Amino acid sequence: MPDLTLSEANEAEDNPQPLRKQPSRAAYALPTLFTAGNIFLGYLSIIRSIQGTLLFASNQALAAQSFRVAAFTIGFAVFFDGLDGRVARMTNTTSAFGRELDSLADIISFGIAPAILAYTWGVLFVSGTYGSIEFDQMQRAGKFLAFLFLVCGAARLARFNVQTNPQPRNPGKPHRKYFVGLPIPAAAALPAAIVFFREGKPLTDFVSSTLWLILITALALLMISAWRYWSFKDLNLSRPRSPLLLVTIACVIFAIWTWSEEALLVLTSVYAASGVATRLAGILRRLFRSTPKPEAQHG
Repeated sequence: MPDLTLSEANEAEDNPQPLRKQPSRAAYALPTLFTAGNIFLGYLSIIRSIQGTLLFASNQALAAQSFRVAAFTIGFAVFFDGLDGRVARMTNTTSAFGRELDSLADIISFGIAPAILAYTWGVLFVSGTYGSIEFDQMQRAGKFLAFLFLVCGAARLARFNVQTNPQPRNPGKPHRKYFVGLPIPAAAALPAAIVFFREGKPLTDFVSSTLWLILITALALLMISAWRYWSFKDLNLSRPRSPLLLVTIACVIFAIWTWSEEALLVLTSVYAASGVATRLAGILRRLFRSTPKPEAQHG
């Protein structure tokens, strides 16, 4: 540390820097409570998916209600997952224990729970005029692709934990923060939004179930991709913002409150597709730049 001059030393004595107060032990429990709520919601989603499977043969209405609750709890888990990190940063109670607990909670709520929901709701009750071989293959594919979703989600969390400053393959604006790959809460939110939009009624036809499995596979691959997704971490509402941003947030909240099924489906679909659209736009931009311009013909 460089030596202080006499005037600087006197000024430091006259204006001492206030010591930063350490947070109390009770403050550390606050983000942990949100993480515990995240775990509970994932557990409840798993229970409800199992209940929907058992009730489908006897009462399809109650089964649909159970699947709807299973999807709804995953959506609330996304909300709790966003809160625990922000609360920890606001109260200065971030810790290695909290990060590890949050990752374990995410693998339950956004890995195991949506994987079980994806298979039970989207594959298990498929029926129609196809042969038994086709349906047997459909069941096997459903189990495998739901497992693939879970494994890719676990790999996504592991990569997020070990990388200190990950850079996407298509870096964006330097002042904006990005996720590398689709975050696992967003990957779980889209299937949950679809189930919620359909009011929990399971898929029963072969074509719809096939499209459903294609979506699950795409989400799994997006999680382990190196494509960028906006993290929203640079969005600080405590600072002055433009009126347009405040109006946009207010409209989103009103839409979710009034048209919850439609609004949640649109929001989750747009975010999941944003990484794909950004990547394709970058590829097209590079292709146009590399294409040589035709030379002007002289008469």
